[in-house]
Amino acid sequence: MPSGGGLLVVCNRTFSVSIWDYLSSLKGKIQWINLFISPPLLEGQEKRFSIISHEMDMIPSQCNHLISAELTRKPEYKEGKNEDEQTVAEIMRRRFSPAVVTNRPWECFHFAGHEIKITEATECYGAVVWPSALVLCHFLETNAKQYSLVDKSVIEIGAGTGLVSIVATLLGAHVTATDLPEVLGNLQYNILKNTKMKCKHQPQVKELSWGVDLEKNFPKSLCQFDYIMAADVVYYHPFLEELLLTFHHLCQDNTIILWAMRFRPDTQNQFMSRFQELFDLEVISSFPSLNITLYKAMRRGKKMM
Repeated sequence: MPSGGGLLVVCNRTFSVSIWDYLSSLKGKIQWINLFISPPLLEGQEKRFSIISHEMDMIPSQCNHLISAELTRKPEYKEGKNEDEQTVAEIMRRRFSPAVVTNRPWECFHFAGHEIKITEATECYGAVVWPSALVLCHFLETNAKQYSLVDKSVIEIGAGTGLVSIVATLLGAHVTATDLPEVLGNLQYNILKNTKMKCKHQPQVKELSWGVDLEKNFPKSLCQFDYIMAADVVYYHPFLEELLLTFHHLCQDNTIILWAMRFRPDTQNQFMSRFQELFDLEVISSFPSLNITLYKAMRRGKKMM
């Protein structure tokens, strides 16, 4: 990190465009300024920020004033929205940024009757909370009767920061949260912090590299999951075939896949075509304003719930 006075802006709070313009203009006026986007913007959304400062006395007082005002500003929700926008507004209201600024980016969420604090990292995709995860969490909470997770066995692939796994745990499931080795430290920290002494079954965190040693690490005879959950695991990466193999290996005859995904035309079309060769797929809900769809899937030929 550069030495001397400066400002680090980690984007996870809604700020007005004027604040963005002002912060950008500070480059050259203070010794350094870094801007990170976490998570990436969706079409039509405002930029999202929270401020992490170093040697704040080096930052102009005008900037301090603007930042203080914006940190306390609440997002506005207008009346007259269509059903999609109203639902999305409700989902996004479950997310709020910290009032106290720290040197590590984090956010809070309200799901399953709990305040969930998630520590993020800006250096990799797996360490930020993506909007698809919020959509899936909201669905699990609001459909807890139809899709009861109490005492059910759940595995999340690509768990990232662990938000979906945490919500599933708080709703009563036996949860196994999985991801790549470099993500597991932060994942374990978030899950332990948000579930210890709060849940019926303590969740597990395990390494899972898609398509690698699946039978060795997750033997079919022992790993029989009621639900497989995934949020935004299909994007521009070279492991789509391995992801498909992982879904196929983990999915038993009665397993239900709940999967939220942001639409990406080329990648999605390629993967969905292969996916539907093995699974029956059903759209549960769609959120055009977020460009996100929530799917349910089971092995082909098995009766959907």
